[in-house]
Amino acid sequence: MKNKLIITGVLALTLAMTSCKVDKEEKLELPEVDVDVSAEEGNLPEYDVEWMDIDVRTTTKTVEVPKVVVVMEEEQIEVPVVDFDMPGEDKIERTLLIETEVYENEAELDIKEIRANQRRLYVIAELEEGDTSLDGKKLRISDQVELNAPDLDVKYIIIGERPNRTFNNKNMYVASMNDLDDTIKNAKVIYKD
Repeated sequence: MKNKLIITGVLALTLAMTSCKVDKEEKLELPEVDVDVSAEEGNLPEYDVEWMDIDVRTTTKTVEVPKVVVVMEEEQIEVPVVDFDMPGEDKIERTLLIETEVYENEAELDIKEIRANQRRLYVIAELEEGDTSLDGKKLRISDQVELNAPDLDVKYIIIGERPNRTFNNKNMYVASMNDLDDTIKNAKVIYKD
């Protein structure tokens, strides 16, 4: 009998709900709350991660390494000697040495002329590149002339393309004899190869 009563009550409630009409008259508004919160700082967990151990060191191995060895030997060769006098000047013996460094191909450097102008000498050499590769190595080449003359200032000029080496900054490089300035062109030729 109790079950009948419960079923009848549920049926009555369902009937009452379905038989009425519900309209929303106001919109929902939540109450405003002013909250003052204080908290203690938290703590993130720490992890201990084991990772591979890397050790960097060196060891000695025998490998083939190409080496270029340049041996300087003294030899007896013919060296030009220029002997000239200037009125009222004492002569001194000196070596006029012009040198440059090349690094792409072997080359030859030959003194072609020495010119004199007032108190200056112009040593003019020609740089001719060869066909043999230096494989990135540098090679210093030179030529020289012995001079018996008064003590004069010397300017070294190389006809040819300037190799890109810091050592070569002490020389003046020009493409051809035509590129020499008039002062040098008009100087007296005292030696010609």
